[in-house]
Amino acid sequence: MELRFDKMHGLGNDFAVFEDWDAHVDLSPSQVAFLCNRRFGIGADGLIFIQRSSVEGCRAFMHYINADGTLAQMCGNGIRCMTKYLVDHGYIDESEPFVDIETKGGVRRVGISRDIQGRFASAAVDMGAPVLEPTLIPSKCAANAVAPDGTPYVREAPIGTPWGEFFFTLVSMGNPHAVCFITDWARVPDQAFGDERRKCLETLDVGKLGTYLEHSPLFPEKANIEFVEPVGLGLAMRVWERGCGETLACGTGACAVTVAAALTGRIKRETDVLLPGGTLHIALGDDGNVTMTGPADQVFSGSIEMRI
Repeated sequence: MELRFDKMHGLGNDFAVFEDWDAHVDLSPSQVAFLCNRRFGIGADGLIFIQRSSVEGCRAFMHYINADGTLAQMCGNGIRCMTKYLVDHGYIDESEPFVDIETKGGVRRVGISRDIQGRFASAAVDMGAPVLEPTLIPSKCAANAVAPDGTPYVREAPIGTPWGEFFFTLVSMGNPHAVCFITDWARVPDQAFGDERRKCLETLDVGKLGTYLEHSPLFPEKANIEFVEPVGLGLAMRVWERGCGETLACGTGACAVTVAAALTGRIKRETDVLLPGGTLHIALGDDGNVTMTGPADQVFSGSIEMRI
């Protein structure tokens, strides 16, 4: 079976994007892992299959699969890449300022910005309203705070690890996120760092901590784990994505971090989130929805023969 694809990325969070309008492609987890392998396959953090939507008014359905073969409800960087694909391949007319895309996490409206030549420049995605109630995230953590709208939520609750205790605020953006803000690096145990001589966000052993926390029994469907440091007028973060590992960027993670920062009084309505792969601008709307704005890029196109 030969598959044609476009290799794309949003701030370094990369994907293989396939047209599969009739949903004929059915891959096993081992086949997904092969395609995402950076030495033997295409190399990607996940796969995006563009399929027909069953929702009236939606241009397409984003079927997203993590690198380990598990399904994800939503991917913020992925939906920007998919929008660029639809624009570049003529599925969206130049006169259309936005497009509705169906995901497993619901319908997302994507505003399209074009350059002077009419090509895709960036996308502003209405990511919907965050979910805060622990049982809906889902998490077994008990709520210990109440949001301004009266919703109970988990605010900087301690979660133990073999390398020390960390404090997490829980948010779902269609997928579960656990957000840890760190401002005093000296208080973080030495064993949590790859380089104990220089304790900072860059040396934090996110792989070790993320692996452990992703699989915590507190998260029945696993969780994405974010470590965040307020810097200037923005928020610097690193993310461990469930089913994938550490990535250079995570759109839903940047949204969750912004929501958690607002809930804990660190920001007001909007901020820049600084990720290893670049910057996303996140804004909290008066309607309760979160808007994520950022770029997407195509790397190359090709085809691959599935041999397993």
